[in-house]
Amino acid sequence: MADSDLDTIDLDGFARALRALEAEAVASLGPDDLAHMLRLERWGRWCSRAGYATAWMVPNPLSMVLLSTGSMARWAIVAHHTMHKGMDRVPGTPERLTSQGFAKGGRRLFDWFDWFVPEAWHHGHDVLHHGYTNEAADPDLVELNVESIREARVPRLLKLLAVGAYALTWKITYYAPSTLQILQRKRKRRTTRMGTLKDDARGPERFVAAFDPRGADGRELWWRSVLPYGLGRFALIPAMFAPLGPLAVLSVWMNSVGAEVLTNLHTFAVIAPNHAGADLYRFTGSPRDRREWFLRQVLGTVNFRTGGDVRDFLHGFLNYQIEHHLFPDLPPLQLQRIQPRVRAICEQYGVPYRQESVFGRVRKLVAIALGDASMRVRGAAAAASATEMATAAQ
Repeated sequence: MADSDLDTIDLDGFARALRALEAEAVASLGPDDLAHMLRLERWGRWCSRAGYATAWMVPNPLSMVLLSTGSMARWAIVAHHTMHKGMDRVPGTPERLTSQGFAKGGRRLFDWFDWFVPEAWHHGHDVLHHGYTNEAADPDLVELNVESIREARVPRLLKLLAVGAYALTWKITYYAPSTLQILQRKRKRRTTRMGTLKDDARGPERFVAAFDPRGADGRELWWRSVLPYGLGRFALIPAMFAPLGPLAVLSVWMNSVGAEVLTNLHTFAVIAPNHAGADLYRFTGSPRDRREWFLRQVLGTVNFRTGGDVRDFLHGFLNYQIEHHLFPDLPPLQLQRIQPRVRAICEQYGVPYRQESVFGRVRKLVAIALGDASMRVRGAAAAASATEMATAAQ
């Protein structure tokens, strides 16, 4: 589809159809949605328990995969949808699965024990990423975030190695520090009463400053993120297997490290490509109204293959990104149900609806990261570089 064809779309009809579908989905929320989420949560818990039940025996790929899948499910499925208020309107939902109760205070240890500071993730992802998808104010705009790799004048192999290292470590090297920096900018903005919400996405401070323990911001990352999870996952839990002998402790530690690498790679593959590829758009300026906002969510997002709880669970339900971006406060079961109808609405109004295997999308992401391809740009300043966009956002 040519860019000019997008200007002929009946945005009024498109938005009306989506709003009607959303109203129908909300009206149908019920016990099935809660039972479905609880089942997905149990699957993740079972993976973690089975992983630890076998991790003490010997370092092995099965334990690593199980532990990794449990971590992925807690983040991508339970934390993701719960913090988006996906379960808030479902009758009978326990407080721990609502946005007001999930991972709050001491419940972080039980609900979402990971590198992330929950409120930092909420502001960076739920507010900024979803509010400004693929704009310069989107902190997860991949093409902008990997610009240093794209523009580096180094051998191609080194670029590939950099992307690989990023994928294997990105929870601690990207998401935890970047979301906390975003939260810290929000606090400073509110204290000084200077700047706007968009300024939270990127700031003048260096990214490496997030890890500098000499400053208050750096110390917060260590005290609230790196040390709690790092010591808990890789020291305390392995030490609990000491009654079984030192080899059991070592085995649990090695399986935990292997699982961390795998869950980084797994989540990178099902999260990062959702909004990256030469066939997707990024945007200059803000949408004029809600109608254009709906259009942007589809033009800047891609789905993976969908269908069936097992397949969807292994994708972390991130294979429904188009539906999730249109209606972020719907629970996973509703995303499954409405996906064929969202696709039909897009086809009816001539809106490109992209769906591909996760492996195909990872290849497109790598092409963006290496500089082999660039995303399409839609907006008044279509020729603006990523650097200019970032400067405008700051």
